[in-house]
Amino acid sequence: MYSQRQLDRARKLAYEHSGISLAANKDVMISNRLDKLKRLLGNENIDEVLALHESGKNIDIFISAFTTNKTNFFRESFHFEDLKDRVVKKAIESSAGLKIYCSAASTGEEPYSILMTIEEAKEQHANPLFNYSVIATDIDKEVLRHAQEGIYEFNKNANDFPLWIKPSQYFKRREHPNKHGEHLIKIKDILSRKIKFDQMNLMSPKYPFNTNEFDVVFCRNVLIYFNQDDQNAILKKLFGTLKVGGTLYLGHSESPLGLSPYVERCGQNIFIKTKEF
Repeated sequence: MYSQRQLDRARKLAYEHSGISLAANKDVMISNRLDKLKRLLGNENIDEVLALHESGKNIDIFISAFTTNKTNFFRESFHFEDLKDRVVKKAIESSAGLKIYCSAASTGEEPYSILMTIEEAKEQHANPLFNYSVIATDIDKEVLRHAQEGIYEFNKNANDFPLWIKPSQYFKRREHPNKHGEHLIKIKDILSRKIKFDQMNLMSPKYPFNTNEFDVVFCRNVLIYFNQDDQNAILKKLFGTLKVGGTLYLGHSESPLGLSPYVERCGQNIFIKTKEF
């Protein structure tokens, strides 16, 4: 059991190093993350552990313990259908390329879902030379390592992929199934060579991208971890990297907040940038 002072120290560290806002009703979650932190560091003295992080040491380990990385392939699949049937189709018809930013890469399922969607659209429209690239970032170095390796568990009976995706085109099977019927599969080069992973904190004052650099920005199910002022600040910075006419995808419980006058809704949490902020 942790004291309120210890919980509040962890809450303060989480905000300082990631921008994550942990309300008073999150004390149980904080306790669980502190347990994880002690295991990662092999130190049962939580005051020593917190003092270590407060001195600026092992921040990556703290971030890894306190960030949430719930994700799966083709989560909220209607966004990928819109990407395939509207965004990529239009880009192919106009002979324009696509540059896409995924702002919460986690362990890689979302950015690889983006890549598979574009590859399917290329095949559908018989345009194998269509040019595109994807940049994916996350604050957690550990999940980025997982994403770069591109190795996942796969059960063919689990319906991980929509019917219009053929997993065998994009993954190599690595092992025989375990007792749960799961194989290890690895992303093929056809996808991995099209993506760049990098570490980035969405709370950074400036992003390492140009104004109007991207045709599409995915920012899904990450804003919910920030307070509303910080959500607005993040959205404003992301919006600056998006071209007029570009598409912003948000998570199911997120909204464009202060950007509302500058976007047009095009579907379920799908927004088109109509003018500069």
